[in-house]
Amino acid sequence: MQYTGHEQESLDGMTLTEDRPGAMDAARRAMIDSQLRTSGVNDPRVLAAMAGLAREDFVPAALKNTCYVDRALPLGNGRFLAAPLVHARMLLEAAPEDTDKALLVTSGSDYLAALLRPLVGSLDAVDVAELGGKRLKGGYSLIVVDGAAEQLPDSLNKALADHGRIVTGLVERGVTRLAVGRKALGQLALLAVAEIGMPVLPELSTPKRWSF
Repeated sequence: MQYTGHEQESLDGMTLTEDRPGAMDAARRAMIDSQLRTSGVNDPRVLAAMAGLAREDFVPAALKNTCYVDRALPLGNGRFLAAPLVHARMLLEAAPEDTDKALLVTSGSDYLAALLRPLVGSLDAVDVAELGGKRLKGGYSLIVVDGAAEQLPDSLNKALADHGRIVTGLVERGVTRLAVGRKALGQLALLAVAEIGMPVLPELSTPKRWSF
């Protein structure tokens, strides 16, 4: 199959766009149909949120024509915007409600915050680089971590209300997985639900130990 310079292309799961009127809207629709729906993301609220938000507004100008590809995009300074499917799966597992008091741990992008904010009662955001030195309010019914962590800091457990839920990425031996958890009796238990490629957060790595 051949493509002209004015057509949208979907090659190996990547949605590329050209600078022409309506190209970004077409790429966003293709993302919904070829990446999300085909991967089992069919929740109307999740699809509507992602269909209504211009992902191109959250990437550097040089990446706008590739902002709907099925992979993470570099934002500079070691930060990345996760692939669309990662954020869709996070929203799906979070099952946000308008009664939720939510906290989002961000990593260089406000894209997930813009998706999540209309779906919850309130949303606070903290950059992962500031997590260690920032006093969190607490009492959150939902916490979402935008990336994969080797180890979640205790501050997130303390900030999560009892029976509250958390959605995060986990990384173990170089493999990243989407995980969900709930807090009960002060303890947070996580369950990996899907292996999926996502940006790793070095700020949430396990402290290295000396070995001999």
